[in-house]
Amino acid sequence: MAVGRSVSRISVLGTVALLLGSLLCLRLWFLQGVGSADADLKVLAVRTRTVKLSPERGRIFDLKGRVVADNERILTVTLDRAVIAKPLSRLQMWNRLSGVLNMTVAQLEDRYVSKKYDQLQAVPLKEDVSEDIGVYLRERSEDYPGIDIREDWRREYPYSPMASHVIGFLGAIKNNKSELAYYKNLGYDPDARVGQFGVEQTYESVLRGTPGYVKYEVDSRGRILRQLERKDPVPGFDVQLTINLDLQQFAEQALQTELMLRRRTEAPTILKNGEPDPTFPLLNYYKAPAGSTVVMNHQTGEIVAMASYPNFDNRWFNAGISSEKFGQLFPKTDDPDQSILVNRAISGRYNLGSSFKPFVAYAALNTGQLAGGTNYYLKDQGTYKLQSIPKERCELNVKCIFKNANCGNGAPCKYGRINIVSALAISSDVFFYKIGEEIFSLRGNKPILEEQVRQFGFGSPTEIDLPYEYIGTVPSKALKQRLAASGAIAKEEGKGYYVGDNVQFAIGQGLLSASPLQLAVAYGTLANGGKVMKPHVVRAIWAPGTPNGKSGQVDLEKGTVIQDFSAPEIVRDIGARPEVIDPIVRGLTRVVNGPGVRSDIYHSTTGENLFRSYPKRTLPIAGKTGTAQGAGNLPWNDSSAFGAFSKDPTKPYTAVAYLEKSGFGSRAAAPVVKCEFTALAGKIHVDTAVPSDPLDNASFDVAPPQSLGRSNVMCVIGTGSSVRD
Repeated sequence: MAVGRSVSRISVLGTVALLLGSLLCLRLWFLQGVGSADADLKVLAVRTRTVKLSPERGRIFDLKGRVVADNERILTVTLDRAVIAKPLSRLQMWNRLSGVLNMTVAQLEDRYVSKKYDQLQAVPLKEDVSEDIGVYLRERSEDYPGIDIREDWRREYPYSPMASHVIGFLGAIKNNKSELAYYKNLGYDPDARVGQFGVEQTYESVLRGTPGYVKYEVDSRGRILRQLERKDPVPGFDVQLTINLDLQQFAEQALQTELMLRRRTEAPTILKNGEPDPTFPLLNYYKAPAGSTVVMNHQTGEIVAMASYPNFDNRWFNAGISSEKFGQLFPKTDDPDQSILVNRAISGRYNLGSSFKPFVAYAALNTGQLAGGTNYYLKDQGTYKLQSIPKERCELNVKCIFKNANCGNGAPCKYGRINIVSALAISSDVFFYKIGEEIFSLRGNKPILEEQVRQFGFGSPTEIDLPYEYIGTVPSKALKQRLAASGAIAKEEGKGYYVGDNVQFAIGQGLLSASPLQLAVAYGTLANGGKVMKPHVVRAIWAPGTPNGKSGQVDLEKGTVIQDFSAPEIVRDIGARPEVIDPIVRGLTRVVNGPGVRSDIYHSTTGENLFRSYPKRTLPIAGKTGTAQGAGNLPWNDSSAFGAFSKDPTKPYTAVAYLEKSGFGSRAAAPVVKCEFTALAGKIHVDTAVPSDPLDNASFDVAPPQSLGRSNVMCVIGTGSSVRD
């Protein structure tokens, strides 16, 4: 019995041993046969190091070929992570490198542990080291195993801060999962610098180029033995802007000069019963904190100048400054007046005031709302009473009487008998109040006005090739419901869309909002006969390495265009009839040239006094002022708008300016546009743009101020209208 059990146990053990032996043989066969290739690869990987080669980023140049975004070759010290995997080895390396790189041990350790850098690639210890340090480290590879000197590129902006909001800047990839994953899928390293604003962001994929690599054989200590393989990086494509740097500089100077002048200007005193209201200070000056201006070719959609203030020097983003100083230069703020990294020309959210009236006029004429068109006359007595609201409701809680702006005597202006042309010229609110009511109440409360003005692009993105565009809002029932649901307006206000809403809409107030660019596109549509153009700031994409020409320029004749965007792109043709467009253009021409209207007294147009010195025969223009009422309906909170276009087909330009909290449209925004058209007419000297002085890293100015020279500053001088148009 015992012998039988012993034999059984031996059999089991023998069987197990046989199975284990078989498995071992099978594993050995697999490693030597099937798995040998993989094993060889692993051994090879240990003996090799792959270093990525950064491509040179494509350059950006202006319409004339002046380079506004360039590259400077820099050297970066990197270290193979395998060499310093052990803490003791790492500490010894940090102690040796600390003096050479002028970095503390803690700083070097921070680089090593930072998740900002790819954990599978060599860690970049210091950028922009001198050639001498690079040579020193390479010659002492035994003392510094695993060290390599990598060629990188640093972005340069020779003309900064000029056009900084258009050009943009580079920045680190944001440390969040979605952005890291997005760029990782595109082949970026976590520490790569990418376009974060302007053209640099929109055309990131075009400008970036394709990285290369070099593969080395290394010994057990990480020292390079020989180069095994190399693939050179491919430079990025070059980008040509539609911006003319000379006019861009002039536009920025005109904008900043006017803002500075408005800050020194007293706002009107608040009166009560004909006397200064003691509730408010006797003297108030305009704050004039910000503004923007756009000059566009309305036949092609090309933007030739786009200025936004406050502006910034985009070289700060490559200056290597501390986070503390960066926070001082670009402070986080909830005050929109202080926001710097905002291109107000495309991201501004503004009421338009009377500068919106031409499009209300279009709606009235195009839909036949004005019986007889230009033969329709209204006697403007300074006030307008809603006709569609029952008397008893007017006496209870509904505002039924609306007034023109005051004529300086505390009473609303009375313009007498006017038609659509003269109503635009002198900016009669009464005339447009009537349109706003009747186009709504006489048409079954349908959104006729909304539908008509949307044709010009209001409430929709222009699809300009720049990031962060604001699409604007057009008053409607749906908008009020959405705002009420979000808490932006009271829930009671969101229950319906009423006559009063449309009346405010008709003078560019209420829930209407748009960007200066949208206003420019709309005015350009009036100028070119009804074609809504797609605006753009890039003229063409060029093959990498466009040859250099004169100092600081590329040779456009020797370069190769890969993609040309100069052909006009029409978003829609609104089919404007001459009998609709022509009266509007005549009215806007009278805004600039006069004459005004006479009732009890002569009322000048809102722009004729300002434009008396403008060269009307050289470059005739038509335009419209606008004053958007600010918080508390206080005059020093009013914002200023002006849009105008050339009537000369050989110079098809539209210009718009918007100055925040700067006063009447004719006194703040209009002078900026007047200067721009004077320059386009060739009646004022426009300085040639020159490269900037080197950036002073010790400065705390986010950008140096700009202003018109003595010979040019007179273009902003003139007497604007005293009416809050």
